[in-house]
Amino acid sequence: MLNGNATLLQAGDPAAVGVENPSAKSPILFISDHAGRAFPKALGTLGLEEPELSRHIAWDIGIYGVTTQLAKALDATYVFQNYSRLVIDCNRRPGDAQSVVTVSDGTTVPGNADVSAAERRSREREILEPYHREIERVLADRAGRRQPTAIICMHSCTDRLKRDKEQRPWHVGVIADSDWRIGDPLIELLEAETQYRIGRNQPYSVSMEADYTVPIHCEARGIPYVEIELRQDLIGDEKSQREWAKLLADIFPRAVEKSDVLAA
Repeated sequence: MLNGNATLLQAGDPAAVGVENPSAKSPILFISDHAGRAFPKALGTLGLEEPELSRHIAWDIGIYGVTTQLAKALDATYVFQNYSRLVIDCNRRPGDAQSVVTVSDGTTVPGNADVSAAERRSREREILEPYHREIERVLADRAGRRQPTAIICMHSCTDRLKRDKEQRPWHVGVIADSDWRIGDPLIELLEAETQYRIGRNQPYSVSMEADYTVPIHCEARGIPYVEIELRQDLIGDEKSQREWAKLLADIFPRAVEKSDVLAA
């Protein structure tokens, strides 16, 4: 356990945030809140062992592999979180009950059972806040260069929660709150050009009270965006990640173009 003055991240721990292609020219900016599954050395694995550490409760399976290829193909910048969401969920507001979970999809997380306010604060200060500051810095830099921006928040989701009796039917979730400028044409393209079942605000929707990334970086700033959920069983290996990256590299720019959000 850490006291209030201790440093959570130590030498050899990954940085809280990664950035690829920082000088890319595309108007699309990719963001992944749950791309990584690292744990600070000071926390071990929060008392969990395999196979729990490989489940969706720890990270968005496959999403980094898809998105890093997308960013390269489209000459787009990619900002992503390196730490497991079991350490702290960077898409939850500080203090939210789901920010540091004690149980996730039926799995108890022993290392989160008695997290003190000081320990919670260290996770916010060293992981969540640097991640969101980097997103803010990238957005400010793009604004300073007058580079148009459309944000695509990349996530993956499990095909079935433990409590579910049936597999989720949606292959792709297209998610937004009030701004559907990109989401609507994206759904149209996906439904017209693929055989996948597309969910509008399925299997999740944006919570403006609990979620963090879309409310503060997109909706509050008026930046056009869409949030994507790819079903993780469809992107679990390198071959499928390449195929999805190729598909989305074709469709995403056309959805942004059809939305007309970047018109002068």
